[in-house]
Amino acid sequence: MRDLSIKKLYYSISEVSKITDIEQYVLRYWETEFEELNPQKNRAGNRIYTNKDIRLILYIKELLRERKYTIEGAKKILENYEQDKKPIAEIKEKKSKPELEDVKEAENFSDSIKEDLEEIRDTLKDLLTKL
Repeated sequence: MRDLSIKKLYYSISEVSKITDIEQYVLRYWETEFEELNPQKNRAGNRIYTNKDIRLILYIKELLRERKYTIEGAKKILENYEQDKKPIAEIKEKKSKPELEDVKEAENFSDSIKEDLEEIRDTLKDLLTKL
């Protein structure tokens, strides 16, 4: 992993790939899927990424790989996305901490599933007594 304390104006696709742990072909594919991700190109036609682009890539990575959104779902989330002014290292730290709301939502979902399963069990018991 690269030392993110050294600021550069532009990064090559290979540098961004190392920083974000995302393969270059995936970065190129994401450019076709997410209109917000549109790095500039230099005179030679090579992609040049800014810190803003890297923050967006890390956010897309979080949505797709950690929060398990589909590409379509991530696109909807990105419609309301505003670039954070936080340094890249801080974003990487934040993604490792589960948010309290996510935990509560998972618990509620789990309770709902439990209730559904209990109802199915009761229905099956009733059917079994009739046989």
